[in-house]
Amino acid sequence: MPRSGSRASRRPPYTVGAALLLLLLTGCAAAGTAPGPGGAAPGPAAVRTGAHAPTGSTGAHAPTGAAGPGAAAARGPAAPTAPREIRILGQTVRSAIPAESRQALVVTGNSPDSSEATAVLYTRDDPAVGWQPAAGPWPAHNALYGWTDEHRVNDLRTPIGVYGLTAAGGLLEAPGTELPYVQSPAFTVSGEGFDGESLEGSFDYVIAIDYNRVPGASPLDPTRPLGEERGGGIWLHVDHGGPTQGCISLPAERMEELLRILDPAKLPVIVMGDGAALAR
Repeated sequence: MPRSGSRASRRPPYTVGAALLLLLLTGCAAAGTAPGPGGAAPGPAAVRTGAHAPTGSTGAHAPTGAAGPGAAAARGPAAPTAPREIRILGQTVRSAIPAESRQALVVTGNSPDSSEATAVLYTRDDPAVGWQPAAGPWPAHNALYGWTDEHRVNDLRTPIGVYGLTAAGGLLEAPGTELPYVQSPAFTVSGEGFDGESLEGSFDYVIAIDYNRVPGASPLDPTRPLGEERGGGIWLHVDHGGPTQGCISLPAERMEELLRILDPAKLPVIVMGDGAALAR
């Protein structure tokens, strides 16, 4: 959650050192001008009551616990097991994940108004098995004022929902990723965050979240299909130790790990929101 003290006393949003970002993008940087963010398992197979193992010459039953001849035949076929779901997600949210997606980064906020969250990466390589945790949990930050179902420019909330992860970039060279990656000095950022922390290095690595943007385009692309008033530039980026303006931030080493794991052939998505929203 945001640190103690009134929000009004927090330092102003951060600014970006690249002119291109100041002109084109809004989200998780300077006051709307910089880049960045803005069931149950079936029980055991039933055993037919009264079915004994075939009797021998003495007519005795097989000893208790022993598998006498024909015991397997006495049991019915094993009930099929349903594919594993991501348990914290409700049916509505689950149904929003594309059937073809095999990677899902689930970011769960501590509460609707909290800027702190936890991220876990799940994979679904075998549809018959279902989702399995693959990495995490990792600490994360989201926007200063928490979460929203209808993000607006400068509302300092992170949009709730399921969004594609289709492009990446950063100030630094790619650490090895299959995602399209743009390295550019336009990802330079400076200034201070809401808690007075330095923002330098926050955009060393970024992954664009496909909220109000053209999927697959560079994270720097200013196109806003839903309109400028709905904000944009919502990214995953390097954590700077405090709330964001709309993005999700992870520690630098976790961003590097995520970039190496995400595979566009597996149609990765991010599922994000506070716990109650994700349980819908």
